[in-house]
Parts: sequence; structure tokens; C-alpha cells
Amino acid sequence: MGSGMGQARIFIDGAAGTTGLEIRERLADRGELSLVVLPEAARKDAAARKAALNAADIVILCLPDEAAKEAVALIDNPAVRVIDASSAHRVAEGWTYGFPELEPDGYARIAAANRVSNPGCWATGFLAILRPLVRAGLVPPGFPVTANGVSGYSGGGKSMIAEFQDTAAADYTETVSRIYGLNLTHKHLPEMTRHAGLTHPPLFEPGVGRFYRGMLVEVPLQLWALPGAPAPRDIHAALAKSYPERPLVTVASMEDAGAVKTLDAEILAGSNGLTLYVFGNEKAGQARVVAALDNLGKGASGAAVQNLNIMLGLPETTGL
Repeated sequence: MGSGMGQARIFIDGAAGTTGLEIRERLADRGELSLVVLPEAARKDAAARKAALNAADIVILCLPDEAAKEAVALIDNPAVRVIDASSAHRVAEGWTYGFPELEPDGYARIAAANRVSNPGCWATGFLAILRPLVRAGLVPPGFPVTANGVSGYSGGGKSMIAEFQDTAAADYTETVSRIYGLNLTHKHLPEMTRHAGLTHPPLFEPGVGRFYRGMLVEVPLQLWALPGAPAPRDIHAALAKSYPERPLVTVASMEDAGAVKTLDAEILAGSNGLTLYVFGNEKAGQARVVAALDNLGKGASGAAVQNLNIMLGLPETTGL
């Protein structure tokens, strides 16, 4: 471990936010880690923060993008390693994308990395589906890809959580779900495009529901329009081959998916895993490929802890 003292020193910068609190919860009982915690009064103190950032073995940033960039600039100790949970560095040079299962060398790259960017929740579901299909040649890089889904409102951060939970607010509404990202510039699009290997951004249609955590991300495919018109089982085979024996990514069998009549967005709420389903109609040449996950689990805090474990040379599911 980096400290050479047995316990790795971990500093969570932004520990009061939703993701930071969840990471702290997952690390709380781990004796092999020593959490550097700033007293409330020192959290806004630049000198105290800089000292904490430079004294840690691994820093986990749970900050808005600009603040995350500022925090990285404050680190002048070359031994300090960083996991950034913001979207500031997901396509940045010199940063390793923190989705270990995504590429064959993903684990090795994260284990050796000094700077790891935690993926966005939507990007995690989308990439889990699409990257293997592009890599297998089933979906061409220039194909017009569409993605949609629904997330729990915790994904919108403190302001959205307050809005959905403040039943006394003048503008409170019982609306069950809504779509957003209507300017077609969602902040996860750059990483979705880059890390899938696409030449054009997917047409992305996100939604949010009146539930706290959990999400579904769907990529519908007109299989007849793809090269060679693959069957649903071909899509499934490419996904199954890409995630062999992965403890946190599961590909449901075609039989299990075929038995599913409805899929609840909260199916994996409270878990750190992700499950992929291929729902197909061979006759119509169509498939709906769906990723179910917890937007705060494998979509945020769970992924950060998994990356931390890999960087420390520990089993990836330690504490999960």
C-alpha cells in the first residue's frame, strides 16, 4: 500500500455530498484504510484542504467539475493518487477511465494509474451495452445509436433531491416522471461517445422518476439495419463474452430475459452491481438491450470504491 505503514490514507474531498457520503459509508468499517477527515470548520480552509490533499495516499474527489479541477491543481505531491467522481476528467488526457470491466486491460490500467476518472451513471449503463458491440463489429462506429432511460432523482444532486422531497414547496408536483436533457448536450455524452468508440454522439433521451435510487439505461437496436443483420442471440453472445466471471457485471441469460414481462428501475437499488438484459424479437429483427444498476452504486459510489480497491491491490469487491 502506498503509505508503507499498513493503512492506506484516504481523503474524500466533498464528503458532505450524496456520492461522498455514500463512499464514506462504504469505507467506514475498513480497518486497512485510514480516513483523513477535516473538521467542519476546516473544510472551507484552503490551507487545511491542500494539506489533506497532499498527505493522502489516495484522494477521492466528490466535487462539482470546476472545484475538482481546482483540487487537482492543489496536489503537488507526486505520490498522491486521485479518483475523481465528477465529470471534469472523463475524457481528459492523462486520466484513466475508471470502468474496469469495459476493456480487456481495464483492471491493469486502473491498478497502475495515478489519475482515475469515475464514470457517469448513464455512461456506465450505456457503455456496458455498447462498447462490446462496437468492439465485436456488430455496431459500426458511425451507426446512428439511440439511448434512453430513467434514473432515480438522487442522480440530480442536492437541488433535485430537495425539489422532489420538499412536499411543502409552492411549486411541488406529484409528477411521476419527466424527461430532460432536451438541448441534447447532456454532460455524460462526451464519455459515452469516446469510450464506446463511436464517431457521432448517441441520440440520448434521459428521464428521471419519483424514486430515490436505481436506474435503467436502454439501447434499442434495429438489428436488420446492422451489418449482417445479427440476431438477438448474437448481441447476447458478444455481451456474455465481454464480462467473463465479473462479480459486479452480470449478463442475464436469454431464457431469464425472455421470462421478464416488466423491468423495474429500482431492481438493483442498494446494490453495487449491474445486470444486462437482451430482449429480442428475431422475426422483426429488433432488440432492446437494457442495463439495470443503482445510479449511486455501480453508477457512482460503488464504482469509486471498486476502483480504490483495484488501485490498492485488494479484491475489487472488498467492502461492497
